Amino acid sequence: MSERFRLTLAQLNPTVGDLAGNAQAARLAWQAARAEGADLLVLPEMFIAGGGARDLAARPAFSAQAGRVLAALAAECVEGPAILVGGPWSGEGAVFNGCFLLSGGGIRHVVGKRHLQGAGGHDESPSFAPAPVSGPLAVGPLRIGCLIGADATDGEAAETLLETGAGILIVPDCATYGEDRELRLNRMVARVVETGLPLIWLNMTGGQDNLVFEGGSFGLNPGGALALRMPLFDDALVHVDLEHEGDGWRIAQGERHRFPDPLEQDYRAMVTGLRDYMGKSGLARALIGLSGGLDSALVATIAVDALGAENLRCVMLPSEYTAQGSLEDAAAVAAALGCRSDLMPITAAQGAVTQTLAPLFAGRAPDLTEENIQARLRGLLLMAIANKFGEMLLTTGNKSELAVGYCTIYGDMAGGYDPICDLYKTRAFDICRWRNENHRPWMRGPAGIVIPERVISKPPSAELRPDQKDSDSLPDYRLLDPMLEILVGQEGSVADCVAAGFDQTTAERVARLVAMSEWKRYQAAPGPRLSARPFAGGRAYPLVNRWREAE
Repeated sequence: MSERFRLTLAQLNPTVGDLAGNAQAARLAWQAARAEGADLLVLPEMFIAGGGARDLAARPAFSAQAGRVLAALAAECVEGPAILVGGPWSGEGAVFNGCFLLSGGGIRHVVGKRHLQGAGGHDESPSFAPAPVSGPLAVGPLRIGCLIGADATDGEAAETLLETGAGILIVPDCATYGEDRELRLNRMVARVVETGLPLIWLNMTGGQDNLVFEGGSFGLNPGGALALRMPLFDDALVHVDLEHEGDGWRIAQGERHRFPDPLEQDYRAMVTGLRDYMGKSGLARALIGLSGGLDSALVATIAVDALGAENLRCVMLPSEYTAQGSLEDAAAVAAALGCRSDLMPITAAQGAVTQTLAPLFAGRAPDLTEENIQARLRGLLLMAIANKFGEMLLTTGNKSELAVGYCTIYGDMAGGYDPICDLYKTRAFDICRWRNENHRPWMRGPAGIVIPERVISKPPSAELRPDQKDSDSLPDYRLLDPMLEILVGQEGSVADCVAAGFDQTTAERVARLVAMSEWKRYQAAPGPRLSARPFAGGRAYPLVNRWREAE
């Protein structure tokens, strides 16, 4: 007769620093697990502290309080399943990234993470010390090999756990959207093939700063067959049966969720990032300068889907260079989304600033300075509204503009969060059309066309001088974005751009603009990571740098 062991996998969304709230979420999951007859509840890496806690998790007072919260949770959860939960672990004069086994009213064992992630916005290496080697954890008839996050990339660690009696590998993680999902799966399959053990990889959900934890937890049986897969982005509590036959444990076949198409994934990540950045900050209402262009229309749509139309204010701030069509397009977007819109022309303010500066600027022709004044006046007025009404100003710079510095510091870059900062302009066109054609239950905005086709199809323009077009200053985005992907996404060179068929002079200019704009990006608002090489957390270039690729 085969043995059975029931796991409850809790793919949940913790809040950084909310130790009591995260413990309550664990408690509710434990109650559900107990009701289903589970033997063990598993929660993700660093769940009690919140994913992306960084140096906060290693702060002695914080890690000590986390330990007390875990001890209290263990004392409360006596009659029921054991709990495996991640959190900071203080010991031996250091703080480790740990996974705690709570059972019988106390903390029975702690496993530490050895391989710390050392790059990107999720860098752990300054916060934690590498932990000593740990053996399997015993829960009833099951011996568990626990590999926290990047520890599962180490084949020797998995082999050691097999040799010391592990019957299954469990990998609590806090992996983010934009990481190489296929590489991760291949590594987990490799551990299964090498050891012959089943493996469960458990992720968290939700947004934190520039990170979005994507969920998508899964289980693999010996040989690498997919036994179950949980949804992307959604919280889920799944009860999984393990069955022990003569040749070891196997995961009973469960639901295997299909992942949505890449455009939907990007859009969902942006909505999730904004929703949690606002919600976890205690902010409810957002504000945006709506220009009639594509980027601000897309950010407004993301905001409505994340927060609801009642929680977004759109302000149109026309100047003498704003086309009537742009005002009409902005009004159409606000009306389609159902959010408040206000009109605040900047012409009088612009005239006052021009008059004030006239004595100093006498004899000098108008140039980029006067264009930037318009952007900064808009930023000034929008920040005043945000302050007065307790709203967060959202900025609307896409990755293409941020890459080449086609944005005004303290102007259109003003704001607390940029939902599209890792989205290339050409991708933004595709996302807008996708949103017009699709609606999902997690969207709080209306179905149907919310971004008029004219907004999507008209030539992009900052409208800071007569008849201005983005293409006056930049290559066409259909040329620019592939070059940026080579130079930024792949860390390639001008020569790589030329080899891909691009004009050398244009590639040299784009590379120079990217290098010269590092200081602007350093001061840019945070936003969700969508790619393997986001500017926030994905690159670490100096602000002052004389090196330029040989031309």
